[in-house]
Amino acid sequence: MNVKHILISIFLGLSIIVITSCSEYQKLLKSSDFDAKYDKAIEYYENNDYYRAQSLLEELLTVYKGTEKAEQAYYYYAYCYYYMDDYLLAGYHFKIFAQTYPNSKYAEECSFLSAYCHYLNSPNYSLDQADTYKAIDAMQLFINKYPESKRIDTCNILIDKLRFKLETKSYNNAKLYFKLGDYKAAITTIKVSLNDFPDSEYREELMFLLLKSNFLLAENSIRNKQAERYQSTLNEYYAFIDEFPDNENIKEAEKIYEQSINNLKN
Repeated sequence: MNVKHILISIFLGLSIIVITSCSEYQKLLKSSDFDAKYDKAIEYYENNDYYRAQSLLEELLTVYKGTEKAEQAYYYYAYCYYYMDDYLLAGYHFKIFAQTYPNSKYAEECSFLSAYCHYLNSPNYSLDQADTYKAIDAMQLFINKYPESKRIDTCNILIDKLRFKLETKSYNNAKLYFKLGDYKAAITTIKVSLNDFPDSEYREELMFLLLKSNFLLAENSIRNKQAERYQSTLNEYYAFIDEFPDNENIKEAEKIYEQSINNLKN
């Protein structure tokens, strides 16, 4: 038998398996043998066929409601969405599981996974961060509910990552206003960022941008507003050199200081 015939035989064999499998699945969908459906759903699940497992389990959730099997079926059902990368629905069902079965051996695990799904749904920092805030709240809720959990360290690591994402978005927003020449908005945004993230790794750069934004705003202001804005520039200069006396931009900062003093005298 040549290679071509071998490949054809393999293809035909696989086709028969697929057709048989589909036929068996369709029969199960129509069957009223719920225990057989449950057993097959678990088999599908263990073979990573989450779509078929989920379809069978969905019906069984109603059938087994109020029985011991309902808890196990719902546990697998939530995981099916998780493994199909549908973190929105997975997170929802993990949360409902933990609320419905608070004494279950899976309750803590599902509470964590509900929060973790919010983490997985958190987008790139450049996008809307509503899911990031939800993830932080969910992680903190888990920590408060299970303070002795072995997952606490993981939660804290994930919260730090989420907060850094918010920090990075705040930093980039401030830089964007500065680059656009909207120095008033830049000043406001930088101050908010420094207040929200006082230990930010961007703090040094933001402090310098705040100094420079105040100076450029003063330079571009009408005459009767310049004195006040040059004085704000001096205040930011003192704050900047006090905190970062060895910053690489110190010469430019000193030049801004000297120009601000001279302009105030004039």
